[in-house]
Amino acid sequence: MMVYYSSATKAFIPEAWKTDGTYSDDTWPPDAVLLSEEEQVIYWKKSPPEGKQLGSEDGRPAWVDLPSLTLADIASNERSWRDGALLSIKWLRERHRDQQEIGGDTTLSGEQFAELLLYMQALRDWPESSYFPDSKCRPRPPVWIVGPIE
Repeated sequence: MMVYYSSATKAFIPEAWKTDGTYSDDTWPPDAVLLSEEEQVIYWKKSPPEGKQLGSEDGRPAWVDLPSLTLADIASNERSWRDGALLSIKWLRERHRDQQEIGGDTTLSGEQFAELLLYMQALRDWPESSYFPDSKCRPRPPVWIVGPIE
């Protein structure tokens, strides 16, 4: 099978699409180049190596380095992690409060509930920490919390 590559769209195009009506002469990418067999083996339908993404060099496909994250990107990622961590445990707090309000037994002990509240506050305070946004310094959940918080 012959395959083309467009550096403008960073897309691979099977040759059949040139003639089957998928593309017309007007819509065919003007920068499309026919790939060699070696390029097809390396790039077409392949995942990039670690730390790389599909790019172009001189109009040909190439694995290029991922752009470095800015401090703002890293901080945004950490805030997203923090928001997800809070959402993933919010139900524990709500269940405990509901159980208290109806006067039943609570699943969490008073000590566990206090640990949960302290952890939730640490998550809220995380962006103000002097260690933020270093993910190695994230607030740690109580050991009894089981689930995908990390």
